[in-house]
Amino acid sequence: FLPSHKSRMDHLALTYVLYENGLPPNHTAGGINMNFFPVGPLLRRAGLFFIRRSFRDNEPYKFVLKQYLDYLLSKRFPLEWFIEGGRSRTGKLRAPRFGMLAYVADSYRRGSAEDVVLIPTSIAYDQIQDVGAYAHEQRGGDKERESFGWMVRALRTMRRRYGRIYVRFGAPISMAETLTRYSPGIEPDPDDSALEIRKLGFEVAVRINRVTPITHISLVTLALLGNRDRAMTVPEVREALTEFVEYVTERELPVTEALTLGDAEVGAALESLREHGVVSRFDGGHETVYSVGHDQHLAAAYYRNTIIHFFTTAAIAETAVTIATEQADDREAVFWEAVRRIRDLLKFEFFFPERSVFREEIATEMSRHHDDWRDAVADGVNVAASFRPSSAPWVLRPIVEAYHVVADALEARDFRRDVENGDLVEEALALGHQYRLQGRIESDESVSAVLFDTAVALADNRGLLEGGDLDVLEARRDFAAEVRGVLDAIKAIDAR
Repeated sequence: FLPSHKSRMDHLALTYVLYENGLPPNHTAGGINMNFFPVGPLLRRAGLFFIRRSFRDNEPYKFVLKQYLDYLLSKRFPLEWFIEGGRSRTGKLRAPRFGMLAYVADSYRRGSAEDVVLIPTSIAYDQIQDVGAYAHEQRGGDKERESFGWMVRALRTMRRRYGRIYVRFGAPISMAETLTRYSPGIEPDPDDSALEIRKLGFEVAVRINRVTPITHISLVTLALLGNRDRAMTVPEVREALTEFVEYVTERELPVTEALTLGDAEVGAALESLREHGVVSRFDGGHETVYSVGHDQHLAAAYYRNTIIHFFTTAAIAETAVTIATEQADDREAVFWEAVRRIRDLLKFEFFFPERSVFREEIATEMSRHHDDWRDAVADGVNVAASFRPSSAPWVLRPIVEAYHVVADALEARDFRRDVENGDLVEEALALGHQYRLQGRIESDESVSAVLFDTAVALADNRGLLEGGDLDVLEARRDFAAEVRGVLDAIKAIDAR
């Protein structure tokens, strides 16, 4: 079982579901950070085994772990670990970590079991108790260390009601059908083996996203955040979600319950968010209005981001076609090139299928909004205006604004010197606050250490953190110009 990781309640939720269905509890790999008194001894007795965060050069430790996994698989014990490695701080699924997956794959290849079946598991919540801490970390704060005192405080917060937990299982993946199994005495090529593991990990992530349900809370936060800090009445929230509900229904996306979303359902979701401080309510005028609470935009964005992957393809298509419309010649070629560049820009944020499959998904999305989109694009028609709902401003703008901050910070650095990842993130946090105060970026969500981390990872992947000659300076300027070009297109969409 490979669950998504949103909360420390994830393991308990899955264990409960297995128990209620007459299945045995899983042997679960847990982080060593949870091995403190009295939690550690209790969890070990409940089937958890703790592993270190890093043991790359510790050969005895790796040997013992491999032997233990061989034993578990040979006895056909069910196994569980979080493929993201840690909890998501933004609501989006994090990039998979391949360590445990590689160890299990190696054990399978050594013949510990005839097959290993991976079950992508989505665990979603109406609300979680950790969201305030996640927002604090995104603003650059330190992660609270697990301890006895932390446990007592966490238990106290559980007196409140946080809504429901939704556990969904994706289509299983057989290692026997997806991995190469080598004959005894034949050593696999390390690069080929690593590529297989990466593909397997990303496929697990895609299948988790595919079954993650859309909740009322996620839709209501989407509406509030999309209203540019203006307060809304219940009917206004419901009206703002009409096109989104139609889109979800048309695509038959997974939902927690029927999306009737009348005033009663919207009002209940807003009141639930208000109870936990994410939303504020004002009753002093003629009507009751709701807005995102002071300094709560990152918390609200967390819930909205749990469903953001369902709208990513549409957002990229909408942005790319806006870029193409501004060109004079060969607009369809410009469109596909813009799709490619935006996909590459966001490769550390979202899970994309193979390029050919993604191209088909883009074409399908374009056809959903405009029947003759190819001819329309060629003729310079503003096809983006027909996108209903418009998703680029809320899906992409916070991310691209964060990348814009990092690109500006990097461009201002001395190109002759190497740049440290952590230093650049810290500088981006300060610069992001400045830009927000100046109105140069619109969203509080854009000032996020997590988004800055992925932007820096992208820059590092492109070799932009290494010092050098004038070519480095030119490459950093090109990166900043590329980000600004995408951001300008999103602003044009948002201004309609």
